[in-house]
Amino acid sequence: MELESKHFKSLYKEQIKNQQLRSNLSKATLQAVDKRAESFEEVDFSFLRDEAKKIKQESITHLNEFLSQFEDMAQKNGCKIFYAQTPEKANAYILDAALKHGVRTIVKSKSMVTEEMELVPFLTRNGIDTVETDLGEYIVQLANEKPSHITTPAIHKSRKEIAELFHEKIGSDLNTDPKFLTTEARRVLREKFLSADMGISGANFLIAETGDVVIVENEGNARLSTSAVKVHVVVTGIEKVIPQFSDLRIFMRLLARSSTGQKLTSYVSLIRGPRAKEEKDGPQEVHIVLLDNGRSGLLGTEYQDVLHCIRCGACLNVCPVYRNIGGHAYGSVYPGPIGSLVTPLYYGEKNAPDLPFASSLCGNCTEVCPVGIDIHHHLLALRQEITSSKKSSLEKFLFRNYRKTMLRPGRYKMMGKAARLLSKTGLLRILMKSWTNERDLPEFPSISFRELFKSGRLD
Repeated sequence: MELESKHFKSLYKEQIKNQQLRSNLSKATLQAVDKRAESFEEVDFSFLRDEAKKIKQESITHLNEFLSQFEDMAQKNGCKIFYAQTPEKANAYILDAALKHGVRTIVKSKSMVTEEMELVPFLTRNGIDTVETDLGEYIVQLANEKPSHITTPAIHKSRKEIAELFHEKIGSDLNTDPKFLTTEARRVLREKFLSADMGISGANFLIAETGDVVIVENEGNARLSTSAVKVHVVVTGIEKVIPQFSDLRIFMRLLARSSTGQKLTSYVSLIRGPRAKEEKDGPQEVHIVLLDNGRSGLLGTEYQDVLHCIRCGACLNVCPVYRNIGGHAYGSVYPGPIGSLVTPLYYGEKNAPDLPFASSLCGNCTEVCPVGIDIHHHLLALRQEITSSKKSSLEKFLFRNYRKTMLRPGRYKMMGKAARLLSKTGLLRILMKSWTNERDLPEFPSISFRELFKSGRLD
């Protein structure tokens, strides 16, 4: 898959000029940050984060063991399991299942992994109408765009922009009232739910002990996508497994608060398998597709805790870089601080060489992470890896000499004098053009600290 992340520099320069985008993002993210802070006032965030981190550490350290346990239990529950090393294999499996059942229409609830796989365009190219049913995802699908945020896909759009989009695409009146817009989306999507043969969903958690698939949502569309169809396909990353059912209580108190500032989402669904004979609704078949796509390559590395991520999006909301350029500028399914880690780690640094530098390293992302991922230090480590591999012979020579200068007082004194002289003549600005193109060069003082100290003029 060709990643737009390679073109981050040109993408962010384009997006940062969009004042409407920056206004939309600032308003939405600041509101999310305030709601998050308020929701955590009544619980011990530090305690919950420590517990969640312990659970995820155990899950990822023994990932193969827990995945095997989950597979055994899910199969006992009547589900079909498919491990996919690549998005291409996952897509092919889902298409094959759809064709076997003569599927023409698919309703799909929110899933970042299916975005990672580019599943919807793939199914569309193969003649299967696939409709996003999450309101935010539905909006960006109508706009022929990708999600701009992990949990709120249409965060970059104002109500006016959405009203104009609905007017153009589904014939709605130009009305910016959120209730009206939601009703219009429901009017169109209800027909899709009733006519669909297959539903596709993601998964927030997989429980090894019981084989349950856990989905949290606010709109009810995931429940319709998983129960009002003949075939339900769950698509998720292998890192979503947790050991025990009791572990879920920790994540339920963290996920919604971190994401939307709610105590709990409106719907929490636990899916164990296809419907039983005595049940009136539910799918006849449940398939669970477990995607690797670079995840297992992080096991045993310093970046292993990146797999702890529960996709809450909190790090995006507090990030000053994301707030100014939005998700599309990252050129990746996963934007923001966590995306700046995940993309180069999953797809290779050469495919996203600039993303680790898309951070102020302020540490806000690490501070709010509900599972304790050391995001900004990981970004710093990636920067070091990338710059080390890119250094030219000249750059290495300059850094070696810089080190020698800093270690030798006489040499430091001589270089200081030379810098002050070059600064006065303007030659230093010319020599440092690559630096001064992006930032101002500080003025050098006419007299050094050493000279002032010796002259006794410090007072």
